[in-house]
Amino acid sequence: MGKHSSSRVSELFGNLGSFIRACIFRVLSMGPIPNHFAFIMDGNRRYAKKENMKKGAGHRAGFLALISILKYCYELGVKYVTIYAFSIDNFKRNPDEVKDLMDLMLEKIEELLRDESIVNQYGIRVYFIGNLKLLSEPVRIAAEKVMRATAKNTNCTLLICIAYTSRDEIVHAVQGSCKNKREDIQPLSFCKANNGDIEEVEDDKKVHGVIPFVFSESQKDEAGESQATIASVTCSCLARGVEGGGNKNGMVVRAVRGSYEDKWDNYQAVMENRTGSGVTPSEENKNMQGECSIVKLVDIEKQMYMAVAPEPDILIRSSGESRLSNFLLWQSSECLLYSPDALWPEIGLWHLLWAVLNFQRNHSYLERKKHQL
Repeated sequence: MGKHSSSRVSELFGNLGSFIRACIFRVLSMGPIPNHFAFIMDGNRRYAKKENMKKGAGHRAGFLALISILKYCYELGVKYVTIYAFSIDNFKRNPDEVKDLMDLMLEKIEELLRDESIVNQYGIRVYFIGNLKLLSEPVRIAAEKVMRATAKNTNCTLLICIAYTSRDEIVHAVQGSCKNKREDIQPLSFCKANNGDIEEVEDDKKVHGVIPFVFSESQKDEAGESQATIASVTCSCLARGVEGGGNKNGMVVRAVRGSYEDKWDNYQAVMENRTGSGVTPSEENKNMQGECSIVKLVDIEKQMYMAVAPEPDILIRSSGESRLSNFLLWQSSECLLYSPDALWPEIGLWHLLWAVLNFQRNHSYLERKKHQL
């Protein structure tokens, strides 16, 4: 009977807490609510040491704190939550510790698939963000399974940065942008007029999948001085070929095969139309070189791991540390930073409320800064 009464009291206090929280959130919703929270979950090991807990218990306590934070964010109306779960740099830790963390991560990832999990209760879509090929196969397979299982959830989004660093993300984005740019221009092959004959570039002479260019002596000097990259040189050569009717300074441009021939014919027609409209070849050359600039900001941003979410409004790092530790360096230029002294397992509702109040107080200033960019 006493046990039953204790259960009823706990339920009563739980309902009362939910009611008070709903009232607080209703008041907060009168002002702007952050769309995206990002968390650096720092202090799990220090918490375990502080509380004399067993090895790994600090990370388990941190997972419980994460569940509570996700619940609060959902109730508040936050649409995106990003957490820094495991850095690439963490692989440098003691191998036994890394293995324990991977085992714990696998356990918690699999828990997300259960019907009673917070993901299914609140309709949360889950993304695992980072260089997933660095993960052990069981963890990677489990992560991919969760992403597929939650793909149709639309209420809010949880992004779990695992095997992630911002530097790795930026390098990946630049490489992806260059690859796309190369694939855009690769269908055009280049050949050189030599005493009236055309020397075609063979497929087996491609270097790393890229068609090499054959320059006249003057063009070799020009390319050497500018140290242009493949994409920029391609656009420049293409412009020169068009400017001279397809053959100038020994350079001939042609389309390779299939649909690209049609595209080339269309392109030539457009060029002839522009030239007939009073646009000089040299002006068209300059315009084309500008349009064919190597990599633009938007190209890189499309290739970011975090391209599936808007930039964070608030980034919270627990344990009082103010370093970003290679987390969202690209995305956090205009977001509010907050570093409470509490270790991650100690993070609670009041820390979240304080962060929202700071965001609302600085919202006008942050919005002006964004519009100035």
